[in-house]
Amino acid sequence: MASDPVKDTIAKTIADNDVVLFMKGTKQFPQCGFSATAVKILEHLGVPFKDVNVLEDQGIREGIKTFSNWPTIPQLYVKGEFVGGCDIMREMYSAGELHDLICEKGIPHSHQHA
Repeated sequence: MASDPVKDTIAKTIADNDVVLFMKGTKQFPQCGFSATAVKILEHLGVPFKDVNVLEDQGIREGIKTFSNWPTIPQLYVKGEFVGGCDIMREMYSAGELHDLICEKGIPHSHQHA
């Protein structure tokens, strides 16, 4: 079977970065409310992350949905594992689960427990 360059690019990005957010826009200029919320959550946790602007690449925009089998963007990956979209991130963040996951995976971040 021929390799799929889009899938390879997505897989490499996820493999090369501990935390990746596929989003509309960039972390400086999110282009949708859900992406903005996702960025805020990660910034609250003080987690460095790679942002991938799906609006710049139609292939990745469609490819990531197939890759994760998840229909919406943003999408968060931590250490190669698909975590979820904005709603899941929000719920996990509220419950403290997102912070736990970041700690479990050994990802350096600046958020301190209160």
